[in-house]
Amino acid sequence: MNTFASSSADPIIAQNLVRYFGDVKAVDGINITVKTGEIFGFLGPNGAGKSTAVRMLTTLLRPTSGTATVAGFDVAKHPDEVRRRIGVALQDAAIDPLMTGTELLRLQAVLYGIPQAQMKNRASELLERVGLTAAADRRVGTYSGGMRRRLDLALALIHQPTVLFLDEPTTGLDPMSRMSLWEEVRRLNNEGTTVMLTTQYLEEADQLADRIAIIDAGKIVREGKPQDLKAGVGFPTLLITVPSDQTERAKAVLATFGDMRPTAEGSLGVGLRGGANVVTDVVRKLDEASVRVQHLEVNEPSLDDVFAEATGHRLEGAKA
Repeated sequence: MNTFASSSADPIIAQNLVRYFGDVKAVDGINITVKTGEIFGFLGPNGAGKSTAVRMLTTLLRPTSGTATVAGFDVAKHPDEVRRRIGVALQDAAIDPLMTGTELLRLQAVLYGIPQAQMKNRASELLERVGLTAAADRRVGTYSGGMRRRLDLALALIHQPTVLFLDEPTTGLDPMSRMSLWEEVRRLNNEGTTVMLTTQYLEEADQLADRIAIIDAGKIVREGKPQDLKAGVGFPTLLITVPSDQTERAKAVLATFGDMRPTAEGSLGVGLRGGANVVTDVVRKLDEASVRVQHLEVNEPSLDDVFAEATGHRLEGAKA
């Protein structure tokens, strides 16, 4: 990942950004600064406000209040200038299934005013870059989900943007396709592209982002480098599963070893003040209280722990 420094020319700046849909406040006064050359992760569950925020930053939605500048231009006052300088790959992008990959890239080039002399070479370069050369002349309707996502990325890069927005880029992809797309994002970033990535995947944010903002119910609840946020949680989490009729006894024992932490339904969690070294003591105390442990695991602090500490609940799909 790149080294970056803050400046007055930060490519993405949002100040007190708010968006209502009727009486529903989808984005609630968020403040974001993305620095030149970084990958900024926007992490949160479905419905948290991630995509709404991105749509405001990419000029697809007008803010109800607040301001935002992208690539140096106000998104409300100069949307055309913003669009010329950004690439956008949205989760629900519509792609004509009857066109081929080559045809779609050339059409995108025309829309951005790229000269015809450069159009063919640019399309070929991008198809090769995202591993779609062999499928270039196939109709997009025959592409797999992973191939469509890679084509989305190529379309977003046709005009060589300085800022790239990726909204849930790997949702629904198999692990190999996901890792392939991660590698391409890293390559783009190493070449100087600033990336804003929205995701609900903890590993994706942890693997790719220089900094992340965690959003829940329209508000940013934590922001910082992933390693710093995890370190701030402190103690590892002990997760146990016990018979349902022994839950209260188990809670009483666990509470003597640290603060209880939010967990998925059916399990209990505690932040172990003494670290992994006290697990044996926990098991002995549970046994003395006639609690039968069905499953036990110790996890070092994760972004899910950060999210749970900030919101009181776990991120949807975190276990997966």
